[in-house]
Amino acid sequence: MSEFESATENPTLKDAIVARIGREGGITFRDFMAMALYERGLGYYESNWETVGRNGDYLTSPEVSSLFGGMIGRQLREMWETMGKPGRFQVVEAGAGPGRLCQDVMRWASRAAPAFAGSIDYVLVETSAAMVERQKRLLADDRLSDSVRWSESLPGGIQGCVLSNELLDAMPVHRVAMAGGVLREVFVSWAGERFVEELREPSTAEMPEYFDGLGMRPGEGCRAEVNLEAVRWMLDAGSALERGFVMTLDYGYEAEQMFAPWRTDGTLLCFYRHNPSNDPYARIGRQDMTSHVDFTSVRRAGETAGLTTLGVTSQSEFLERLGIMEALSPPQPGKTDMEEYMARRGAVMELLDPAGLGRIRVLVQAKGMGSAKLIGLG
Repeated sequence: MSEFESATENPTLKDAIVARIGREGGITFRDFMAMALYERGLGYYESNWETVGRNGDYLTSPEVSSLFGGMIGRQLREMWETMGKPGRFQVVEAGAGPGRLCQDVMRWASRAAPAFAGSIDYVLVETSAAMVERQKRLLADDRLSDSVRWSESLPGGIQGCVLSNELLDAMPVHRVAMAGGVLREVFVSWAGERFVEELREPSTAEMPEYFDGLGMRPGEGCRAEVNLEAVRWMLDAGSALERGFVMTLDYGYEAEQMFAPWRTDGTLLCFYRHNPSNDPYARIGRQDMTSHVDFTSVRRAGETAGLTTLGVTSQSEFLERLGIMEALSPPQPGKTDMEEYMARRGAVMELLDPAGLGRIRVLVQAKGMGSAKLIGLG
């Protein structure tokens, strides 16, 4: 045994997972993932590591450019206008990461839409104390921290917009497999020196019920992810919204694509320093884990909670409709230098890339808004 602590994993977290496996005789993959990412004071998202951004493990749209926040701001302003320009418009952002989207929306609004900016009541929903501190440090640079409130859960009676960007795909998922025509669940055990997987009876009746509701099963021999927490979150969001919109941006598919028989190993991916991997048992506490969202189930959950689906589109189409191409106006002497133009051009191309961030799906649902039409949805 080396006298030096591992630099590529969190040994304290790993020991905690192994100890729990020993006590319980194996745990679901969902519980393993929850500990790896969210264990209080130890998990990946609980650490002080730089997880998001070009120097982190993965990149989200707000880290690419403030142009993204400006386009989200434009859509939020239209929602505010559709609601009759109320004096108080709540933007409740859940899972905001370092807080850059909040910062960029507020900066854009103060420059481009001061009347709208004056109505914004911005709430960041965050359970990680470490992430809250990062958000407060970032927003303090613009003196925005006094304009933002924090909550550990969705507040009730929201009038405005519940916003999430790449939140649902980071929630812990159950993994299942079809074996001999029977739905089984992946459990994680410890074999002395490594984690091993076992197929057992589903830990909850919610999983077969989930697929019964869709009228399908994964293909024989296929593995798949079941994100029960995403469904619950959408039910909560719909219930918390009194009037307004729920805008969800995430990687995902409709159920028939998500659970297609040719998708043999699901969509689970891990990221470490921007390098993808399909091994969730490496770099415990030091790598991100994510899986694509079943938008059919998430959309239906919102509708069950009283929301009306206004539309689903890709991020590339959403941003183009909101006018992001305006940033590519040719530089004019004395107004925009070439360096600025090229930086914007690179950012726009990255946000619209159909093989990358551009394929993120944008789901917008509403309550008390009839069949409202929004520019971003076409």
